Amino acid sequence: MAINPVNKSTELFLPEYLDQVRITNLPPAAYYISNFITKDEENNILEKIASAPKPRWKQLTHRRLQTWPSDLVNNKLIDAPLPEWLDKPIVSRLKSICLSQNDNSNIFSDSPHQKPNHVLINEYPPGIGIMPHKDGAAYHPVVCTVSLGASLCLNIYKTMDDGALDPEPAWRIFQEPRSLLITTSALYTDFLHGIADVTADVELSRDTVANWDLLRSIDDIHDGRNIRETRTSLTYRDVMKVSKLANKLGLFQKK
Repeated sequence: MAINPVNKSTELFLPEYLDQVRITNLPPAAYYISNFITKDEENNILEKIASAPKPRWKQLTHRRLQTWPSDLVNNKLIDAPLPEWLDKPIVSRLKSICLSQNDNSNIFSDSPHQKPNHVLINEYPPGIGIMPHKDGAAYHPVVCTVSLGASLCLNIYKTMDDGALDPEPAWRIFQEPRSLLITTSALYTDFLHGIADVTADVELSRDTVANWDLLRSIDDIHDGRNIRETRTSLTYRDVMKVSKLANKLGLFQKK
């Protein structure tokens, strides 16, 4: 697999084509880039998240989240730009990678706005996850998730013939800090995903982790275990329906 180093000194490595980092043992389609952002970029984003105004945080029972530029209302997004610290360098970097050697389009070329316009920031303390779910019809079926701070496993679930959820994950994807995971197509529409409420991911190996051969390092996995620390995720998506109301009222300013 030919990977082009963009800047080795800052630990940034991007593929020439997404096909080079496809997770081949998953349904179509998922891609994993272990070093999508640098350590300095990771620290800068975490500092921006921590310094966001308190009203930006939505407190759930055991964890909290932020939505940028705003929450959805009736599956619509009020038109407003992402803040610069969420836009650069991630959005331009997402659009810079072609799908394959024979396809110069990028992962958002077919989306309504040809780029992500919404970011959900989730903070997962050790022992806290999220129940299996689908992201729903408000979004173009491409999800780009950048992980910050720590590693954990994302579980992919099937539904059984009677429509009930199979409680055992069909696949597991290990997400390292500074990595990018892209899910799209049938993997987005036909399967559920979730994160287990555990303090350690266990039984991790090439046989149980779908993206094992694409990982940056397995040094933090000891005896098949990853001890959870606080992990923050940035979920980039394109909301299909956008309202221009904010522009007319001047309610949103880029910060």
